Amino acid sequence: MKLTRRTLLSTAAATAMLTAAAVPPAHAAPQPLTTERAATLTATLGADRTAGSYLDATGRTIVTVTDTRAAATVRAAGGVARIVERSTRALERTQSQVDLGITGTALYVDPATNQIVVGIDNTVTGQKLERIKTAVAATSGAARITNLGDTLSMRISGGDAIYGGGYRCSLGFNVRKGSEYFFLTAGHCTNVASAWYANSAQSTKLGDRTGTSFPGNDYGIVKYTNTSIAIDGSVGGQDITSAGNATVGQSVTRRGSTTGTHSGTVTGLNATVRYAEGTVRGMIATNVCAEPGDSGGPLYAGGTALGLTSGGSGNCRTGGTTFFQPVGEVLSKYGVAVF
Repeated sequence: MKLTRRTLLSTAAATAMLTAAAVPPAHAAPQPLTTERAATLTATLGADRTAGSYLDATGRTIVTVTDTRAAATVRAAGGVARIVERSTRALERTQSQVDLGITGTALYVDPATNQIVVGIDNTVTGQKLERIKTAVAATSGAARITNLGDTLSMRISGGDAIYGGGYRCSLGFNVRKGSEYFFLTAGHCTNVASAWYANSAQSTKLGDRTGTSFPGNDYGIVKYTNTSIAIDGSVGGQDITSAGNATVGQSVTRRGSTTGTHSGTVTGLNATVRYAEGTVRGMIATNVCAEPGDSGGPLYAGGTALGLTSGGSGNCRTGGTTFFQPVGEVLSKYGVAVF
């Protein structure tokens, strides 16, 4: 049979199709990096090759790295890498340089700017302020000062109001261990009372403190002894189904018995906060407001528990800075789980 041009073209097309079919499909592109996978990835890279991760304005997870090989690892995992000057270990050294032990200060890492933030309240003046300015200047840009406004204080008195020892605090998260039920709140609350109640007259008992930690940390746990109390795992109608780690740039919500529900973003992690009542470390820094009485209340993102309200500065009329005890540490300490 005489081959026509159409036949030749058809033959070529068929050959191309057979060739294409013989080549294995390319690997699918990796899924976008979640905050949980980013935390695992930064832990794997180590303190000398990364300075943490954060969410940018578009919601992308950005992982900071200090070398091109680490950047390639991040990209292979589906993340966006950003090469920075200072590693986590370098920033830790910087934080130790600028942490002068002065009450009214709060220090934390800002991975978005690759700096240590030194927050100062309105009690840090005169010679104390000059000492901090000198220490920050000596870091050659690795640290910066920000004004917290007002005075750092414990938000003594979350979700629903709880009462003990003449104080009002807020219930954080209901948790359980097997068939036993507990609630979490701030340690500076559970330090002042062992018995906790649902009303200010202290006639409806909730339960008894079984653990507390403040200063250093800021968490406490109370075991329910009142079997007539209905216990569920929600926060203001939001079902809490898991616990996780906060991420800088993440949108979060806080609920408290003084000011109700307010939202904002995470601005820093591993914060050291020096209250007049004592120093706490490893806190989550946010721009969410809170006021006295909100202490112990829950910080969450959707159905994920993140932290317990510790303290801060400002108010919910003009805005403020609030710090939270990470909840994962508390769950691990007491062997309990959200539900």
